[in-house]
Amino acid sequence: MFAYLVRRLFLMLVTLFGISVVIFFLLRVVPGNIVDILFAAAGYVDPADKANLEKELGIDQPLVVQYWHWISGFLRGDFGYSYVSEKPALQEILPRIPITARLAGLALLFSASIGIPLGVISAVKQGTRLDYALRVVSLSGLSLPSFWLGLLILTASVAMFNQMPIFNPNPQTWLEAFATYAVPAAAVGFRSAALTMRITRSSMLEVLRQDYIRTARAKGASDAAVNYHHALKNAILPVITVIGIEAAFLIGGLIVTETVFNIPGVARFLVEAIRWRDYPIVQNLVMLIAVVVVSANFIVDMLYAVFDPRIRYTD
Repeated sequence: MFAYLVRRLFLMLVTLFGISVVIFFLLRVVPGNIVDILFAAAGYVDPADKANLEKELGIDQPLVVQYWHWISGFLRGDFGYSYVSEKPALQEILPRIPITARLAGLALLFSASIGIPLGVISAVKQGTRLDYALRVVSLSGLSLPSFWLGLLILTASVAMFNQMPIFNPNPQTWLEAFATYAVPAAAVGFRSAALTMRITRSSMLEVLRQDYIRTARAKGASDAAVNYHHALKNAILPVITVIGIEAAFLIGGLIVTETVFNIPGVARFLVEAIRWRDYPIVQNLVMLIAVVVVSANFIVDMLYAVFDPRIRYTD
């Protein structure tokens, strides 16, 4: 187990190094930079002023030197300065992380708490009207884009209550915080819940056909014990994998959701930084997202051994 952990940690470091190289050089491949954008907005180009600004920002140096300055600073916790606001990048990023973290966490909680029970019910009630209804709901969740669902929620809110959900950056109570994040989290988590439900249903149906399930029923075990204690415990591994993957893909949905609901989170800020070619912000945000995704995959691998005692990581 220890050797496996060492190998996985080493692989994580290699993966993050490769991601950092791709992030850095792809940003430089895109035509134009922050200096070009600023001078274009000003309506004139003074070569001397432009050269001075490039030197001040450090983007006139060789790419290898720029990469070393960035990655060494990132490892030290020095994220540099935003080209747009001229404030420390970390100061710009840190206040937005809790907002996106709460939204993503609530969306994942919504996905698991709704998708897994409904998937179990759909598998247990296979072939019934309830099963068909739940399958239609899951297919709808996979088909509806999160931005369209968010706009639909906003339209319905205006039609029914004559007001739109307003983001409260400083909720005073737990209930206010839940009310602030629940609607956008449900909008972005609906697709994840639908996928989780379909995977849970498929995995449960496969497990329910196994011999040990028939043996448990023959011994007089209750339906609840068979379905949740015996079947679900053995069907949960594919579901854990899907939830881990969805945690990675959630950023894409959050970009749209934060824009639709006007939430000042990390995902929306990333889009704005890309538009302005604000390299310190983009590089560090994407790198932080990569760290979260790689760590989530590592945690999923470790959870396999927790939920299934048959799995042992050996040399």
